Amino acid sequence: MIRRTLFGASPHLATVRREAFGAGLRAVLPALVATGTWGLVTGVAMVKIGMSQIEALGMTLLVFAGSAQLAALPLIAADAPVWVVLLTATVVNLRFVIFSAGLYPYFARYTLGRRLLLGYLTSDVGFAICLQRWTAARAQADLQAASNATGSNSEGDSDDLAATRRVWFFLGIAGGNWLSWQTMSIIGIFLAGQVPGAWGLEFAAILALIALTVPMVVGTPSVVGALVAGAVAVLGSGLPLKLGLVAAVVVGISAAMATEIALERGQRK
Repeated sequence: MIRRTLFGASPHLATVRREAFGAGLRAVLPALVATGTWGLVTGVAMVKIGMSQIEALGMTLLVFAGSAQLAALPLIAADAPVWVVLLTATVVNLRFVIFSAGLYPYFARYTLGRRLLLGYLTSDVGFAICLQRWTAARAQADLQAASNATGSNSEGDSDDLAATRRVWFFLGIAGGNWLSWQTMSIIGIFLAGQVPGAWGLEFAAILALIALTVPMVVGTPSVVGALVAGAVAVLGSGLPLKLGLVAAVVVGISAAMATEIALERGQRK
């Protein structure tokens, strides 16, 4: 009954959805330990800065953006102006504009409401896994199409099934990631009072973030952006209200985009 409700009544379509969902879940499994650790630390941190459990639960369920939450928490604790908190969270999440642009061609057929839901579930690791897989699949499909002289196959059905597999693969990744984050974050919220400050959970959060980030630094633009952002963050660590982090994100993204544009121009020449 649960499978029917989740994957639909049509046996063939349900099989396609279930297999794609399972493939997505398996693809994200190696990253879930780091995601869960990060969520646990964030849950503890929200309560430690003075949030009530209800406020912390609301933040983790509605915001669902670990890096933005961790960036905003010190500002909230320091009674920073609301505009500074919002600006910091916005700048930290600017990368999701890039993620949305990258995923749009694959989800353009869906309604705005469904795309907004998919946007809420989008994560760094999910974007990286999906784009890598789908870009390779599209390149392979283009090669097959170029070598195929006949066009008698029903392309509409093929396109529909491909779109179904893509969105359910994405949902498998997103579901595993969301459940891992929320479960561990909620555990952190309710156990925060029992966690001694000497445990050094902040360092665990840094390790978890490194474990999630390093595999996604692929290609020259990403490497340049990461190095520049890291350098700016270190140099700006003494700025008030954690503004060094804001500067690091803006300069890092700008450096990565500039590098990519320069490389593309070089290839054209």
